[in-house]
Amino acid sequence: MKLTLRVWRQKNADAPGTMATYEVDGISQDMSFLEMLDTLNEDLILRGEDPVAFDHDCREGICGACSLVINGDAHGPERTTTCQLHMRSFADGDTIDVEPWRAAAFPVVKDLVVDRGAFDRIIQAGGYITAPTGSAPEAHATAVPKAAADHAFEHAECIGCGACVAACPNGSAMLFTSAKVNHLGVLPQGSPERETRVLDMVARMDEEGFGGCTLTGECATACPKGIPLPSIAAMNKEWLRATRKAKR
Repeated sequence: MKLTLRVWRQKNADAPGTMATYEVDGISQDMSFLEMLDTLNEDLILRGEDPVAFDHDCREGICGACSLVINGDAHGPERTTTCQLHMRSFADGDTIDVEPWRAAAFPVVKDLVVDRGAFDRIIQAGGYITAPTGSAPEAHATAVPKAAADHAFEHAECIGCGACVAACPNGSAMLFTSAKVNHLGVLPQGSPERETRVLDMVARMDEEGFGGCTLTGECATACPKGIPLPSIAAMNKEWLRATRKAKR
């Protein structure tokens, strides 16, 4: 395959950015999108040019680091992570635009790399359980209803990639935050901090500069792990419940 790539190049957070055009040839349909970028970077290095900086780690769809907007879609045309997107999703001769996440709370570090530290700070605000648990308990020591367990597992699948923010026209982090709140809120271990957790995490999310949610649904559509849109409504219900309780 021969492709034309239009890639966002930006030296640092303070420098202006621009789209640069590159031609890549000899691309196999079995390559992942990141492997295709590796091929581009090999060519750039051989020509003495600066390679394109992009984020990655596991390359197995687990860590969520491979945050790219491809032809206007977060992670590309398939509902998966960029590292699991293969070049067979494109045709020979295609022109592909590659950009970083576009959100005020995700400043560009260099080229396609953005700082997603805002997500870490939301987690630090309350996305954890402080009760000491000691060694691993017996599997059935604490009974968890199946519906609650299924709900927790469904939301625990969130890998924090940020596709929901990149896809949202408002740059909202409501789907990410709701996944973390709903994951812990239904479990017995997370019950003691249920109210403070949602209040602190939502407050931190707002402080980080994410946009407001208008329930357009693009976040859930782009999520590679399928976090459902009703998760946001469930978190809003938790937040209202905690707010009323805090005012008593």
